[in-house]
Amino acid sequence: MAIKIEMLRCFTMVATHGSLSDAADALGRTPSAVSMMLKQFEDHVGTALFETARKSRLTPIGELILTQARREVDHFQNTVSVIEGLSRSELGYLRLAVTPSIATTVLPAVIKAFATTYPKVQIDLRDMDSAAIARELGDERADIGIGSLPEIEGMTRTELFSDAFGVVCRKDHPLAKNWDQLTWRTMDDHTIIANGLCAQITDPDFAPILARSRLMVPNTASLLGLVRQEVGITVLPRLAVAGLLDEFAFLPLVDVTARRVVHLMSRPENLLMPAARAFLKLLAEMKRDGWLVQDIEIQSF
Repeated sequence: MAIKIEMLRCFTMVATHGSLSDAADALGRTPSAVSMMLKQFEDHVGTALFETARKSRLTPIGELILTQARREVDHFQNTVSVIEGLSRSELGYLRLAVTPSIATTVLPAVIKAFATTYPKVQIDLRDMDSAAIARELGDERADIGIGSLPEIEGMTRTELFSDAFGVVCRKDHPLAKNWDQLTWRTMDDHTIIANGLCAQITDPDFAPILARSRLMVPNTASLLGLVRQEVGITVLPRLAVAGLLDEFAFLPLVDVTARRVVHLMSRPENLLMPAARAFLKLLAEMKRDGWLVQDIEIQSF
């Protein structure tokens, strides 16, 4: 008997809930049906997956199989979601994973233009850091990712633009009064709040400043909240605070070339759903026409 997705789903639910009855309730089936399905799975595997009849503890082989079973169930659910999305609209649906600064400054205009042309497409937009975007793309939980992304085998990566790093502080911070001569070394007496993008700055004078930091905050909203409360200052690309300059100061640094490069990444176009291909086409057109990032000092590629 071949392993069926229902066997894997049954096994993962029993392992998650620790009992047949709770798993049966979650699956909407009877405990006897769940027990029978689980037995068929164990017979196929050729060994017991739980140490006791109560199903509260997995055997060592059961632990290993659970990891693989969950991955396959998640993949199946993703496939079902794709099929259902295609049935709901003309072009299906679009899953975007982007960094917060992209979500708030670049994408609103893009999504507005896209939704005007394709009003029936369902869009799932999630903002997260670049490392999480890479994981979402690799696990096929996102169609398109936009962030500072490394090359990933099997993915297409395109550089969209870059923006300069600078010091971000409150507008009434002492540094904001003499920012035209600001260098890394002038920041020695100030508390630095690190973030995930700091790793992209390779200037030698920044390394000791980063090493001295005792605060690491990946989330941009939380990071700026700490800056707002005068906990410290931070370093961000210009785009991250483009819409917040009435409250925060963005201070360029003298003779510093550190820039954040923003990439667009997806699977090859022939493997994408129509909605994703259409979105990539729109992004390319807006970049070509100079509408992708406006009123911000950036460098386009």
